[in-house]
Amino acid sequence: MSQYKIEAGTGQHIGDRSEQQDRTALFAAPKAPGYMLAVIADGMGGLSGGALAAEQVISTAQQVFERFSPLTDDPEAILHTIAREADTVIKLSAISSDKKPHSTVVLLMITPQNTALWTHVGDSRLYYFEGPNCVKRTIDHSYLEQLKAENKLDEKSAKDPLLANLLVNVLGSSNDFTLSINRREGLRAGDSFLLCTDGLWQYFSDAELGAAIAMNSTRKACEMLITKARQRAAGSKADNCTLAIVKLVKPAKEVKDYTVKKMRRAV
Repeated sequence: MSQYKIEAGTGQHIGDRSEQQDRTALFAAPKAPGYMLAVIADGMGGLSGGALAAEQVISTAQQVFERFSPLTDDPEAILHTIAREADTVIKLSAISSDKKPHSTVVLLMITPQNTALWTHVGDSRLYYFEGPNCVKRTIDHSYLEQLKAENKLDEKSAKDPLLANLLVNVLGSSNDFTLSINRREGLRAGDSFLLCTDGLWQYFSDAELGAAIAMNSTRKACEMLITKARQRAAGSKADNCTLAIVKLVKPAKEVKDYTVKKMRRAV
């Protein structure tokens, strides 16, 4: 019997914007039983360019994952392929339109070998929880985080919100994106993952997110977090809010029925 079963759910809210430019999806692989892929994308680019870019990310992820077979393909290479092909398609879309589409992306793959692989580009995040405790999360590809990594962040820059919103690594940019793969072995029941855009994570601490996910079903957690984000965003021009939750839960125990039942007469 499997050590866990996967429960997953997604949620979205348009916020106070005129258009929903985030996209999210969960996929199974037809040629790879037991594998799943979660994707989230936050499109940017003005007008409908952001929605176009995010849709290209989801469409590319679906097409690539449908071709994936563990007999011939490497999971890490598949994540690279999704990001690379999405980046190419977004750039081609920019050439054929007057828009400037680009997008963030978070990719999470769960394998039947109790392994998780994930990567991201931009400031959409992945959180990994053991129970309610956050043991790892992605670092935003923003100019602010770049200054921190280079030990060049001063007090004035740390308080400048524009630096946090200025991304240095996105899909569809004129610059080449960078990608690194994270891996977690030995997954077990009680572990969970949250993929979300900045329209959600900016309103919560890591501890709040972990508690909400650990104590509720994926559907209930999505509803609670979106509702609370909207409450906390009151009075501001809130961004689109999108999340996907993947929980590993204990399988229900099989109840054996030893009740003696009367046999029907054979005809």
